[in-house]
Amino acid sequence: MPEQIENILTTGNHTVIVAKNDTGMVQMRRTTVRQNEFNRLCEQAGLTQQEAAALVLKSDRTIDRYANGTSTPTPLVMRVLKDAARSAASGPHPVSFRFIDLFAGIGGLRIGFQAIGGHCVFTSEWDADAQKTYAINFRDNHPLAGDIREYAEQPELIPEHDLLVAGFPCQPFSIAGVSKKNALGRPHGFLCDTQGTLFFDTAQIIAHHRPAAFVLENVKNLESHDKGQTFATIMNVLRNELGYHVQTRVISSEHWVPQRRERIFIVGFREPTDFDLKGLELPTGGPKLGSILQPHDEVEPKYTLTERLWEYLQAYKAKHTAKGNGFGFSLFGPNDVARTLSARYYKDGSEVLIDQPGKRPRRLTPLECARLMGFDRGDRRWKIPVSDTQAYRQFGNAVVVPVVEFLAEAMKPHIEAALAKQVAPQSAPAIVTRPDRERMVAHG
Repeated sequence: MPEQIENILTTGNHTVIVAKNDTGMVQMRRTTVRQNEFNRLCEQAGLTQQEAAALVLKSDRTIDRYANGTSTPTPLVMRVLKDAARSAASGPHPVSFRFIDLFAGIGGLRIGFQAIGGHCVFTSEWDADAQKTYAINFRDNHPLAGDIREYAEQPELIPEHDLLVAGFPCQPFSIAGVSKKNALGRPHGFLCDTQGTLFFDTAQIIAHHRPAAFVLENVKNLESHDKGQTFATIMNVLRNELGYHVQTRVISSEHWVPQRRERIFIVGFREPTDFDLKGLELPTGGPKLGSILQPHDEVEPKYTLTERLWEYLQAYKAKHTAKGNGFGFSLFGPNDVARTLSARYYKDGSEVLIDQPGKRPRRLTPLECARLMGFDRGDRRWKIPVSDTQAYRQFGNAVVVPVVEFLAEAMKPHIEAALAKQVAPQSAPAIVTRPDRERMVAHG
């Protein structure tokens, strides 16, 4: 049985081929990439090798030979690529930089930076259901990578890029996540082995590739977690160990969508810039829930709470109100702005219940959640190929897309200016200090 090619990644002057042999073992090998006309046109068109293969109807092996100069592309192949390169240069959003999307979820960060001319060359998302949603909504996408830790150990497997975006897991730092872990006697923050240390894997990739800029997103509570020590550690790594010019700002989403959702954005540039994150002027006003709600006759009865669940939620709230606590459900109408949608919304919907006069309240539908998070907006339609439970989890873990679009538009001229300067990354090794293991060295 011949080997099965799983992925092909172009990284600098070589290609990494990931394949399975007849025993099922995954193997990796490198081949030299020559700077030929085929590679130049692919880069101008913003195409990965997999995307080029699909465009010109050739196998991955044939494309690999074209890229390495061991085989000459046919005139028809070259004509198709030249047309693709011209289209990319003259389209509504010409490709002007390459970026990678880490802890991608369902692609909220990608939407914003793709809209300003970015071409996503690598995506990492470990959750299989999120991968389904990502793949169906980005149909021209490259194969999706899973656990980022494997790539942090071998960052050369990730293609070269100008921008890194990452919504590294927030549960170890969120108020709800910390409370739950404390109750269970489990560690949180950087002591959380499965998620908290993933920031350092991101830092390891930055250290190796030295992109011109990065954008990281997390919960507001990241700043105050562990009395500020967690945030101080992150800033020390980004500023002092990696040498980036870093700015941060907490931005709430109600300026764009009818939801109060505060998230911290960490923006770093490799070289000095006059970009001013805190000085960005946010839009005034904001929409109300009525702008995203479906008509009552279009909402299926299954989204209305059962009598038993509604009685339980009322009793739970009454009990905590008597104790002076604020726990319990929240009820909203069309003229309101909702609380933060969370990943636990699938359980009972208690944080955002929609009032139905004369009836028990209901949950938001998945489509309404897509609108509340800005995925389904204007001419953009969002496909939801997963169950309601998975859809609620995905939207609850996502970033609000219009916030990212706003940030991306503000960063665009500064990203372009940074690339125009053609400043080479530092050649000295960057050392990332990890509390969870020994110091790691990566060459930039």
